[in-house]
Amino acid sequence: MAESSSLLGELEVEVEIKAPAAEFYHIPPRHVSKATPGNVICTTESGAKFGSIISWNYMHDGKAKVAKERIEVVEPEKKLIKFKVLEGDLMEEFKSFLITIQVTPKQGGNGSIVKWHFEYKNLMRTSLTLKLCSRSLPI
Repeated sequence: MAESSSLLGELEVEVEIKAPAAEFYHIPPRHVSKATPGNVICTTESGAKFGSIISWNYMHDGKAKVAKERIEVVEPEKKLIKFKVLEGDLMEEFKSFLITIQVTPKQGGNGSIVKWHFEYKNLMRTSLTLKLCSRSLPI
C-alpha cells in the first residue's frame, strides 16, 4: 500500500542573527546549556561531532519537553549539520523527524542567516502545523 503524501512534510525557516556564521556554527551544545530559563538546555554524550547523541530539554506551550537526537551529517566547510530525532516528545506525533541547520554570512552586512530545514513523516493523517518551529527555535 502506498503511503499518503499527507503524511510527509517539509518546512524551511530562515532566521537572521547578529553573530558571524563561524561563531554560530561552532557553538558546542554545552554552551547552549547556559540559555536563560525557559529556553533550550542541551547535554551531549560525546561532543558535537558525527554520530554524537544530543539530549535537549526545552519548553513548548509552557510544557517541559525532551528530544534525543543523533548528528547524522557534519559539513564544516558549508557550516551545515543534520540531526535525526531518535526519541522524545516529538516522536509521539511523528514517525520520523530530520533537522538540517545551515548558517551563512549575511550578504552586504554583519551577522548571518540560519536556515532550518525540517523533514518529517506524521504518524496520523491529521494536518499538523509545526508551531514549535515558529516559537521554540533555540537561537
